[in-house]
Amino acid sequence: MVLKRGRRILAMMKSPISNKEGYAMKEDTVVELRQPGSFCDDPLTDVLRAGARALLAQAVEAEVEAHIAAHAELIDTQGRRRIVRHGYLPERDIQTGIGAVRVKVPRVRDRAQTAPGGRICFTSSILPPYLRRSRSVEELLPWLYLKGISTGDFGEALAALLGPDAPGLAASTIARLKAVWWDEYEAWQARDLSARAYVYFWADGIYFAPRMDHDKQCVLVIIAADALGNKDIVALSDGYRESAQSWRELLLDLKCRGLKTGPELAVGDGALGFWKALREVYGESREQRCWVHKSANVLNQMPKSLQARAKGHLQNIWMAETRADAEKAFDFFIDAYGTKYHKAAERLIKDRERLLSFYDFPAEHWKHIRTTNPIESTFATVRLRTAKTKGCLSRKTALSMVFKLILSAKRKWRKLDGSNQLAEIIEGVPFKDGIKLTKHAA
Repeated sequence: MVLKRGRRILAMMKSPISNKEGYAMKEDTVVELRQPGSFCDDPLTDVLRAGARALLAQAVEAEVEAHIAAHAELIDTQGRRRIVRHGYLPERDIQTGIGAVRVKVPRVRDRAQTAPGGRICFTSSILPPYLRRSRSVEELLPWLYLKGISTGDFGEALAALLGPDAPGLAASTIARLKAVWWDEYEAWQARDLSARAYVYFWADGIYFAPRMDHDKQCVLVIIAADALGNKDIVALSDGYRESAQSWRELLLDLKCRGLKTGPELAVGDGALGFWKALREVYGESREQRCWVHKSANVLNQMPKSLQARAKGHLQNIWMAETRADAEKAFDFFIDAYGTKYHKAAERLIKDRERLLSFYDFPAEHWKHIRTTNPIESTFATVRLRTAKTKGCLSRKTALSMVFKLILSAKRKWRKLDGSNQLAEIIEGVPFKDGIKLTKHAA
């Protein structure tokens, strides 16, 4: 009975469904569902992956040919070419931004391995022996972490981004990578700075919403500009409340590692700890207060109804063409708001000279040195992660992740405008209102 019923159902499924008059039905209304795990890759991704594989193969083949050609004159004891091709190494997958790309590297043989000078080996600079993932994937990991993806969820997140076959990126692998990042950070912290010279410092303390190992602990950061206009990461360490002691230890460490001369100008907010330490360690450096931080501090002492108008008057100060015009705009702000909002005026007055230091430097640099934007823009994404993280961050996790992020961001930093004038600043050439002063013969 069951067998007959099954045959009847099967016959109904095989027979076409006729359209009745008045109904617009298709002959086949069955929607095919794929089994889990049988989904095909996007055709465009397949094309890109195939193209990437072909280009990699061509590039590596060119490397091999160049290596063999460079040693073409070498022969063994039997008069044969010493350096020859020798098949291929086993295929392996490289995790890239478009998923896994299968690669095969040619093998090169040295027929005279006991010859004077030792064996000549071939190592691809494009595909080193132990490369398993591209640099873009390496950078993706700390970004995922700082975007709120926990270590245990990396596998699922990476499978969605790189395809279901993403081996070697399990939670344990991420933990090992974090350990490697910490080792890289420690090596970077011990690097020699004796050959370095910097014109500008940007300093700030970065706080995390989920506390670090201890309350009020933050990451102290210094980004600098050298004589060629290139920005560099000078210091990255943890500190307590941006205290003078924490900043003093950081600056003294820089000096002990060879940075004997401080910057011509240091830019930072009103945190007293950094400025106190800077005067003790690099006393000849000039100071510039960050106008973004200062404006926020001043406006916080005023009612919201006046803040937009007062902000415009503050901009009239630091956007003035000359120091004299800035001084006039400064006096106007004090006269206009000082009587009723004396706290706002006091916050502005106490740093008057240090807010206008930038006028003694080239005008092309003003947009770079009026604020701590190089640090703020770099670490904006760090705070996105902290809003989603529960509990506390360990010291190693916070520092190693921030270190990897800032190294990634560094490659996109642009040089300072007017970089040709940085050497003149180091030589002591004076500037007034952004213009170089020239000496006229008597």
